[in-house]
Amino acid sequence: MANPFVDIQNLTKSFGAQVLFEDISFSVAEGQKIGLVAKNGTGKSTLLSILTGKEGYDSGSIVYRKDLRVGFLEQMPLFNPDDTVLDACFNHEGNDEKVLRAKQILTQLKIRDLYQPMGQLSGGQRKRVALANVLITEPDFLILDEPTNHLDLEMIEWLEGYLGRSNKTLLMVTHDRYFLDRVCNLIIELDNRQLYTYRGNYSYYLEKRQQRIDNLRAEVARANNLYRTELEWMRRMPQARGHKAKYREDAFYELERIAKQRIEERQIRLKASNVYIGSKIFECQYVSKAFQPRDDVNGKPLTILKDFYYNFARFEKMGIVGSNGTGKSTFIRLLLGLEQPDAGRFDIGETVRFGYFSQEGLQFREDQKVIDIVRDIAEYVDLGSGRHLSASQFLQYFLFTPEQQYNYVAKLSGGERRKLYLCTVLMRSPNFLVLDEPTNDLDIQTLQVLEEYLQDFPGCVIVVSHDRYFTDKVVDHLLVFHGEGRIQDFPGNYTQYRDYAKAKEQAERQDKEQSRKASDSKNKPAAPHSSSTTDERRSSRKMSYKEKREYEQLEKDIEALEAEQKAIEEALCSGNLSIEELTEKSKRLPQLKDELDDKSMRWLELSELT
Repeated sequence: MANPFVDIQNLTKSFGAQVLFEDISFSVAEGQKIGLVAKNGTGKSTLLSILTGKEGYDSGSIVYRKDLRVGFLEQMPLFNPDDTVLDACFNHEGNDEKVLRAKQILTQLKIRDLYQPMGQLSGGQRKRVALANVLITEPDFLILDEPTNHLDLEMIEWLEGYLGRSNKTLLMVTHDRYFLDRVCNLIIELDNRQLYTYRGNYSYYLEKRQQRIDNLRAEVARANNLYRTELEWMRRMPQARGHKAKYREDAFYELERIAKQRIEERQIRLKASNVYIGSKIFECQYVSKAFQPRDDVNGKPLTILKDFYYNFARFEKMGIVGSNGTGKSTFIRLLLGLEQPDAGRFDIGETVRFGYFSQEGLQFREDQKVIDIVRDIAEYVDLGSGRHLSASQFLQYFLFTPEQQYNYVAKLSGGERRKLYLCTVLMRSPNFLVLDEPTNDLDIQTLQVLEEYLQDFPGCVIVVSHDRYFTDKVVDHLLVFHGEGRIQDFPGNYTQYRDYAKAKEQAERQDKEQSRKASDSKNKPAAPHSSSTTDERRSSRKMSYKEKREYEQLEKDIEALEAEQKAIEEALCSGNLSIEELTEKSKRLPQLKDELDDKSMRWLELSELT
């Protein structure tokens, strides 16, 4: 590989006696979009921190191309709570050009108040500011640690499109499998302290990884058969051996190493048959809920539910999706009785036993062992029909090895703690699981285990998740939260909903276009002119004259639209408008935001060519 962006050779990192990876080597070439996958606790985030100089390593070398600009998005970015959004993006420094670029990126990420204190932002908003912070610097090489965590579906799809269209070089850790599949062209897997490279997207990786596992399993089986014979020879031979015997002895130890490799692939699915739940689950009886959000600068109450009715069916597996701030988690808390509605009620069946997995998680004592935490809940899980699973076997099913089960909490990674919290919820044998963002920080292997568990779960399930792949696998029904109390009941999974929404949007655009053409039919049509396609524009690294003029005009248009938007928002909050003016401006505002988003996206596309 000629002059790579970064070259890593024989890298080793350990924490005390625990070796995360040993003598791993790989390079990142210009234009590559690499996904790094591995189980929780095996060193994914540590490797990224090492590459960005935030953490040291034991041995090896890391060589970057000279003058390379590197941008790093941390998994849990930290900000001064008193800094404004703009200060957080530039560390109190920024010229007019940078501020203009920041406005466009923040607008695309739905952050419009540049002077709001960071301490008032939600977790999802802070993640978006951190993402904007990285993109504004226009790095040559992006390193992203779980970029989709805490982003809503709209933002994930925007980022997916942005990175997919961009020619930037990328190395990222993410559990979002659709994101990996659609963005990455190379997958690196960290497994058993070693690195494996797959030159394709996530689907290609799955196919080739299974081939690797099958080949390894066959090799281990052959080694085990031969190992028994060689072990008997080792026991019979005297201590003083000749040269040929010494060669065979060395070969025996290599054979022993292969034979004792552990292939941690599950061969069974965990199916319970002892869960009972009655025919009455819950009825949401015309519930209303609104509250004053802390980050609403206009002082307007936020409507979550408005006279909402829903009768939940037995064995239903429902997904709840929608943008951040539309009330998904609040709905869950109302159902569980953790918050009270303003009007209406939830009528819950007597047999329902909720198991609640929250975003905040459960706090464990650092001096507790994993196995003790689970045994304090139950010694075993009753699977029905006389079948039982011990606490240790249950943990092993969720990929805690026997050695890890006796680790103290202090030694667990963030993902391992989330996985332990999940096990404590499931060990209580609920018949109705309510999971609020269960995929955050979990590795892909654990997600696959959880997907199978939920597919086979004989009770009810509600999942709030931004993980599209996970949602498609688990749910058969959606509640789509659109905001301001608008909730859509959709019979299908997320991909089916997106296909439906896109088809509807396309039909509406065609209707508008036909109406526009009909109204303009008396006017003389403009002379046709040729224009280059989006792909042709992107293939050149410099703007054409026409694109440069468009770029300059977009800056003026965006500035004018932002001024109009600010004026309308101020007028709506003034309380001085007539009913007619209020109606007119309320209709104009969403149109204005759509125009601003479209022009900002085009501005970003052209800015890649500057």
